[in-house]
Amino acid sequence: MLPDRLRARLEELADHAADLSKRMQTPEVASDHVEYARLNREFAGLRRTVELYEGYRGAEVEIAEAKEILADGGSDAEMRELAELQLAEASETLTAMAEEVKRSLVSDDPDDLRDAIVEVRAGTGGDEAALFAGDLVRMYDLLAKRRGWKLEVMEGHGAEQGGYKEISFALRGKGAFGGMRFESGVHRVQRVPKTETQGRIHTSTASVAVLPEAEEVEVNLDERDIQMDTMRAGGPGGQNVNKTSSAVRLTHTPSGIVVRCQADPSQHKNRATAMRLLKSKLYEMEREAKARERSEARASQIGSGSRSEKIRTYNFKESRVTDHRIKLTVHNLPEVLDGQLDDITDALKQDEIRHRLENL
Repeated sequence: MLPDRLRARLEELADHAADLSKRMQTPEVASDHVEYARLNREFAGLRRTVELYEGYRGAEVEIAEAKEILADGGSDAEMRELAELQLAEASETLTAMAEEVKRSLVSDDPDDLRDAIVEVRAGTGGDEAALFAGDLVRMYDLLAKRRGWKLEVMEGHGAEQGGYKEISFALRGKGAFGGMRFESGVHRVQRVPKTETQGRIHTSTASVAVLPEAEEVEVNLDERDIQMDTMRAGGPGGQNVNKTSSAVRLTHTPSGIVVRCQADPSQHKNRATAMRLLKSKLYEMEREAKARERSEARASQIGSGSRSEKIRTYNFKESRVTDHRIKLTVHNLPEVLDGQLDDITDALKQDEIRHRLENL
């Protein structure tokens, strides 16, 4: 029922889960709360798949036993009848378990349980783009409240007319990254701006990037690879809001990644926040590289998640939201902007599962 290559992968996962279980029971790991939490999360992501595969193998054993009895010409009629019943039931279980195992492989991702770091940037459209970026932040804030996540602003640059030029924030809570990862990409709004006197509809954009937050033990950074610059923090319009050089910019020389933070009056706290951003970006780079190595190509997922890809349009005149990746259109724009994204997210998840099942 399961192809040999898939069975080999499942055997590897079962062995890895057993190894994780043993490591969590060692004194060294048990006393290290960060490492224990990391291993436990990875184990939790594998547990359902491993349990289903054990059920699959159990059904295979029952089928083999039943066939052996039926092949024995000396078995009495009652034994043969029981064996036929066992064969039929085990075969049905085997078929069901095979499908469940496949679905668990494509739907369970340990990273989905992580906290998320979200970056929203105004795109084309000037002041209206910044206002739209603010609308998206409000939408995610309301979504977080509905799902019991905590939103923590890490870095923000407001715009004079309102909204944001750019903002980074963390979403803390179980499943935050899994619940937000489909938001990565370019969001487009079509509406009449408040400053438009002719009633013309303008199109503006904002980009969203969603990263799984890396933990301390997962990214090894050499301080010699990091260039730190400090400057005075600025506010909307460029005015200084701090007389000391509390704003921090970190440049990771090997990758070229640059992160900034000025959210706190303390330079020390801004540097710590910037390091969290940098580590999460590096973790995401490694995560994508591993995905390419496993040939889980972007073609088998919902888009690339890049900022250059238009993923969704919000049309105010028609109260319409269209997700271009799955050609889904809903006519409940106010509810969506109030953080009610479940229908869209669920549809994207189901489509991803379907594509990934086809590529197993």
